[in-house]
Amino acid sequence: MLRRTMAEFDINAGLQHVLKRIESVLQNRPKEINTPKPLLVAVSKTKPVECVIEAYNAGQRHFGENYVQELVEKSQHPDILTHCPDIKWHLIGHLQSNKINKVLKLPNLYMIQTVDSEKLANGIDAAWAKRQPEPTEPLRVLVQINTSGEDVKSGIEVSAAPSLYQYISRNLKHLQPVGIMTIGAYGFDYSSGPNPDFVALMQAQHDICKANSLPADAVQVSMGMSNDYDRAIEMGSTIVRVGTAIFGHRPKASE
Repeated sequence: MLRRTMAEFDINAGLQHVLKRIESVLQNRPKEINTPKPLLVAVSKTKPVECVIEAYNAGQRHFGENYVQELVEKSQHPDILTHCPDIKWHLIGHLQSNKINKVLKLPNLYMIQTVDSEKLANGIDAAWAKRQPEPTEPLRVLVQINTSGEDVKSGIEVSAAPSLYQYISRNLKHLQPVGIMTIGAYGFDYSSGPNPDFVALMQAQHDICKANSLPADAVQVSMGMSNDYDRAIEMGSTIVRVGTAIFGHRPKASE
């Protein structure tokens, strides 16, 4: 696990800044965007356990990890188990089928945000059903959509999202599809207009709600990171994934 460097970042200050920015954006966004206050997921990728504990002590409860091995190490770390009893972990990176069991047995797993195929959904559903002790509720999942069309990005095509969402809701009783997510292309120039990835994801949410006769607030939207979470909230995001603005920049080797 990585160690803190001498140039420490003020995590509490970073977290408070993000929370205040979220409130400010909510108060000033267009009135027709009436989605609820977004859930903040602190992305602790490459950051050591002590940084997670520091953010937890500052009031943060939801944390996201991109890599399965990091999630495995951190969620089971004795210091996390001792000092962060109410922590809630989100897997926000790609999940390979052969690692499903490794992830689903972890303590305090709250959500998998990256389900992008029926095959993966079936595997997670089957594994969650066999988990011991027997789960008392379904596992929350998001359907990941590749809004940018980049080959290097995981995610189902926008047009196929409603059918995958419907498949999970109707056929997999051990999963609870609660929304959709996208990574999107990095570094969009907002001087040229709204982010097309955000536009596409909000359209996908509309299509899913229409196809499944759901109210808009029944389908969460996870989009936006440190560089554009405010723009995402302006457009209706209900989950934002923020790392650098809370924990500081990551080592260049990990970027």
